[in-house]
Amino acid sequence: MIDHLGINCRDLSRSAAFYDRVLGVLGHERLLDFGTALGYGSDGKPDFWIAAWEGDEPNREIHVAFTAPDADTVRRFHAAALEMGAEELHAPRLWPEYHDRYFGAFVRDPDGNNVEAVCHTGDGS
Repeated sequence: MIDHLGINCRDLSRSAAFYDRVLGVLGHERLLDFGTALGYGSDGKPDFWIAAWEGDEPNREIHVAFTAPDADTVRRFHAAALEMGAEELHAPRLWPEYHDRYFGAFVRDPDGNNVEAVCHTGDGS
């Protein structure tokens, strides 16, 4: 479970465009905008935050998995991410090493973070 998670972004507007699109596929939206930090979520609760990164040192990669209701939504998340120029880490597939109905796709966001969409209902076939 994720209560909330925040990451830093070198180009906040580029990252905002990316997350507006790919989180929209999952049914989430931008809920708060403080100029240097944006909160995303659903049902009025921002669970995921991005903020401007101004440091000279490299930003450390994080991994975050977003819940999807089904395999088709995982596939649409993956397609939306690739349309936005994301690097594909793992195409949508079953991951039986996690459990027999774990279906996920992994991409890198504009700042190199490992971002996943996952459902626990199988591959939809």
